[in-house]
Amino acid sequence: MSRMTVAELKQMVAHPETVEAHDVTANDPKLLVFLKAYRNTVPVPRHWCHKRKYLQGKRGVEKKPWQLPEFIAQTGIEKIRRAVEEANAQKKVAAKQRDRVAPKMGRMDVDYQVLHDAFFKWQTKPLLSTHGELYFEGKEFEVHLKEKRPGTLSASLKAALGMPDGAPPPWLINMQRYGPPPSYPNLRIAGLNAPIPDGASFGYHPGGWGKPPVDEYGRPLYGDVFGAARAGAPPEPSMKPADTGGYWGELADDDDDDDDYPADEGFEAVDDDAYNRTNQPPPRASRADLSSVEASETSGIETPLDTEGLSSAVSGLETPDAIDLRKRAGLETPDSSSGVSATKALYQVLDEEKARARGGAGTLFASEKRYKVAGAGVEASLDPSQLEGGLADQVVLRDKYAQGAGGGDDDGIGDVLAEGSRAQKRRIDSGRDKAAKKRKDEDSFKF
Repeated sequence: MSRMTVAELKQMVAHPETVEAHDVTANDPKLLVFLKAYRNTVPVPRHWCHKRKYLQGKRGVEKKPWQLPEFIAQTGIEKIRRAVEEANAQKKVAAKQRDRVAPKMGRMDVDYQVLHDAFFKWQTKPLLSTHGELYFEGKEFEVHLKEKRPGTLSASLKAALGMPDGAPPPWLINMQRYGPPPSYPNLRIAGLNAPIPDGASFGYHPGGWGKPPVDEYGRPLYGDVFGAARAGAPPEPSMKPADTGGYWGELADDDDDDDDYPADEGFEAVDDDAYNRTNQPPPRASRADLSSVEASETSGIETPLDTEGLSSAVSGLETPDAIDLRKRAGLETPDSSSGVSATKALYQVLDEEKARARGGAGTLFASEKRYKVAGAGVEASLDPSQLEGGLADQVVLRDKYAQGAGGGDDDGIGDVLAEGSRAQKRRIDSGRDKAAKKRKDEDSFKF
């Protein structure tokens, strides 16, 4: 089996730009090119077939000096540094030694606002390597072809070829004679398989587009070079809405309703009396006038009228003459004995009287005023053995009530508070005495 050529392999695959010279030696060249052209595929480094070591040819090559990025160079820092270096080069050795021992700071006067804008406002992203990209010898000298498209000529290329505006490329004559490039069979080239630009003409005069490739019958060989398909094609549907003569969103006139019933169709206007006489229903016959057959046929259709049920159903729909929406006393607010609802007072004024301090000097937050609260309860504890009945029970209850009401110092709260404060004072004084005695013993201690 003969080995295919590189040109034949480029014609068979979908991405001919990935075909290399050694791809035709593979067992399955089509599969190899398909895998190389697959998305996110990492290519094999191209130095796999080289005899010498990796980057061995970089020896002795002069390395270009590193250049500042464009956004940093625009700040002028490079000029300032160059001026400082020239000043240092003119100094003597003794001055350089003194600057090394005691350097002087702040010699480069740079506006920090300019530096801030350079890094936070005008900074650009550097060129980075893509996925699976590996450095190889001479990579920096290669032309970046990712931005280039077959059949598209840039302004620099046109200037290099000396092509004025509207002139054909110099290789068009050979393509018309030998055919389109086999590596790009679907590429549209003006004057070969696509119409020439407007205003251009075929011919071999300066600026002419050569001779169109046609057969003996005048039919194009490689495509629609005359633009016949474009001229005979139906016009493309326009996306612009039709102009109705009005404004956008305006409602249409409702004139169709008047045209549905023209005046010449026999309709005429009548008054109310004539309309009632014309549309009056016929009198209904009674069941006695019907025959037995008709009565049997219509007996299950009619529903008898129940006047009692109708009156009971309609009775609940009557509207009273007046509606009273005021709140009345009910279960929650019962009426008084007189039948008139008692008005509840919003507040009540309490009687005030002067009270003596309880508990003496040890009482906390003693009050000088007392209030008489009507109906206020008094808490008291009773022993069932004290209630013997009769007059003795009343005497015991009176004593308990007086004791609970707090008429004097019977509760003993003031005494308890005063005793607590005295005990706390004794503990504090005792602690102070112990601390003083301890300090005195430490001062008097001697070895």
